[in-house]
Amino acid sequence: MHYEFHALSDTGRVRDNNEDTVVHDAALGLAVLADGMGGYNAGEVASGIATDFVQREFGAWLRSHGGGHGATPRELRRAMEGCAEDANRAILEAAQAQPAFRGMGTTLVFGVFLPDRIMLGHIGDSRCYRLRAGHLERLTRDHSVLQEHIDAGLVSPAQASSVPYRNLVTRALGVETGAQLDVAEHTPQPGDRYLICSDGLTDMLGDPEIAALLGAGMSMGNTATALVDAANAAGGRDNVSVLLAQAEGASPTRGRWARLLGLSPRGS
Repeated sequence: MHYEFHALSDTGRVRDNNEDTVVHDAALGLAVLADGMGGYNAGEVASGIATDFVQREFGAWLRSHGGGHGATPRELRRAMEGCAEDANRAILEAAQAQPAFRGMGTTLVFGVFLPDRIMLGHIGDSRCYRLRAGHLERLTRDHSVLQEHIDAGLVSPAQASSVPYRNLVTRALGVETGAQLDVAEHTPQPGDRYLICSDGLTDMLGDPEIAALLGAGMSMGNTATALVDAANAAGGRDNVSVLLAQAEGASPTRGRWARLLGLSPRGS
């Protein structure tokens, strides 16, 4: 199993600046998205600190553990949780040092995509979806007041887009001294398409629209563009960021050489 990645971020049609940050490292199978919040430019500072910590600190940890291949799921989970704690501390310290940054925070979704498993961590209301055999599944649960009200039966999913508090998060980096990251393990299959996104996408598009665009058979780049364009066409009230990961089988190069040499693919 290997993965292809593609990311796209857009300011949207209403905001003046982009407080989302998206990075990925295909060699490590690392994908990171953060959606910042706060005063003028503070949101982008918070999201930048978070993604930098994950890319630098967790990336270094992965390299020291054979790209993650030499680590157990428990070790990966602990490393991801520790990285989120360090990023949270750095955001709080930056806010204390700069009055203009006080009150800033950020959501965070990051995943390490390994051949046999995916470890996915998140805090806040940025999401990760998986499209498998035409079926869209949300792999993350929003840390938000709205999600709590939906779970309690106080709001129906149909009413969710119209409630005034839909963007109030109950967890984020930079809000308090502890950062509670949810981490889950998933088993990939060839053909899976994963979407990590900020709420600038999901506030504008429902799951059926997202599923239709993910499953339309377009390239990764065209899919990312179509998602962002659709969110902007629907109003573009916030920054819109998407990070796509496509799970593939054995690499085309390896498969071609195996056929030429008369070898069977590994594991068959």
